[in-house]
Amino acid sequence: MPQSAEKTKDHVSLFKEPEYTEMFAEKKANFECRPSDEAVLAQSEYTKTWEYREKNFARQKAVINPAKACQPLGAVFAAQGFEETMPYVHGSQGCVAYFRSHLARHFKEAVPCVSDSMTEDAAVFGGLNNLVDGLQNCQTLYKPKMIAVSTTCMAEVIGDDLSAFINTAKEKEAVPADFAVPFAHTPSFVGSHTTGYDNMIKGVLNYFWDREKGEVKPGASNGKINIIPGFDGYAVANNRELKRYLDDMGVDYTFISDVSDIYDTPSDGTYRMYDGGTKLDDVRDAINAKATIGLQQYCSDKSLEYVASKGQSTASFHYPMGVGATDALLMKISEISGKAITPAIEKERGRLVDAMADSQAYLHGKKVAIFGDPDFVYSMAAFLLEMGCEPAHCLSTNAGKDWTAKMEALFATSPFGVGCKAYAGKDLWHMRSLLFTEPTDLLIGSSYGKYLEKDTGIPLIRLTFPVFDRHHHHRFPTMGYQGALRVLVEILDRIFEVTDAASDISYDLVR
Repeated sequence: MPQSAEKTKDHVSLFKEPEYTEMFAEKKANFECRPSDEAVLAQSEYTKTWEYREKNFARQKAVINPAKACQPLGAVFAAQGFEETMPYVHGSQGCVAYFRSHLARHFKEAVPCVSDSMTEDAAVFGGLNNLVDGLQNCQTLYKPKMIAVSTTCMAEVIGDDLSAFINTAKEKEAVPADFAVPFAHTPSFVGSHTTGYDNMIKGVLNYFWDREKGEVKPGASNGKINIIPGFDGYAVANNRELKRYLDDMGVDYTFISDVSDIYDTPSDGTYRMYDGGTKLDDVRDAINAKATIGLQQYCSDKSLEYVASKGQSTASFHYPMGVGATDALLMKISEISGKAITPAIEKERGRLVDAMADSQAYLHGKKVAIFGDPDFVYSMAAFLLEMGCEPAHCLSTNAGKDWTAKMEALFATSPFGVGCKAYAGKDLWHMRSLLFTEPTDLLIGSSYGKYLEKDTGIPLIRLTFPVFDRHHHHRFPTMGYQGALRVLVEILDRIFEVTDAASDISYDLVR
């Protein structure tokens, strides 16, 4: 054997040993029943052509590697941002294992979440008993202050009524009558994780403002601004960065779901099932805020609509990254709060602009493909335009026609947007066709882009959820001026790496 207890190899080197390479070759020859290598290569080359691209984009039903996740994942993420809250999924155990592992692999943190493990009998007769027993077990074992319930496909297909089921559970004293159990219906077969996030935020607000003690009327203003961050794989650092701005300006605020602590707990000998999060009393009082701001419009549409129905003013943005986007957010906060943007923040802005100018020669005219959630792609494209790059292919699987119109309007604001296109509802197999027929210099997205990088040779920059194959990216901001500076450095480093790898005579010490 190539390894022993005294000499252990990881899988990267282990599977290169002769006995494994021979085993793979034998399996390929005797069990895969595959066409010849020549035929496979010919078909592979055909998939890189314009003719195949046209057929690929003519797809109506099949989806191949969509750049999105399902609603309950977003609901679980949102729920974990509240004080001592246990996310509870009414549905099958396997789905919850996926949500937990997906978040844990990105944040490198344990992700508390429970399920009532619906199986065949519940699929036929309904999941009421599962939910009643599950709520009781959850409260007894984990002692949360709140249980936030979402659903999977199974519960939605059979039509389980969460409101009625939760009321029944309280009538049966599975949990106390005054115990906080907000809910959101989050069917996986429609929408995406951003929809699920929005539904859960609305569900939590609706519970405290309408359901807990009947409809609550806004009282005297508490002088605060509510912030709904949206689904953000970099929320640990981004939330802290935005708090720093708000504190520096002297603005009172409430983050409606703050995951910056629960997804970044210390290793100090104490396990924290709950850590940080928005205080439940602050959520109750949030109805009295001056205004509510959604940092990502497509993660907060329904929530902001609900807030507006209470007579509160709202505003939304598209992931405030880059100069213009951060300017717009800070000016809106200043307008609402009456607090001035401080000289220290203005200085940060100037440093970012200076850094962009310093590196302009290497950024100008670079063609970039982007994929991810609609708010991220919009903001990333806007920042690239500010840097003189061309966001040639902008793809968002979970976007719609309104997003496409916004992207086209954004392209029209800059000469670098000429010829750039937005692709709503498309997947990463569509992106593959785009990259082979109209290659770019860079690709920006999540870890799922690594297969496109390997296939097309176009360098990938990981800047959005999920990042599974790199560590600790989420600990550094992407929003605000400092976040934009970090993004700028990431882009430049990749450009310089590619330049060095391709250089011979111009393998320069100074760039």
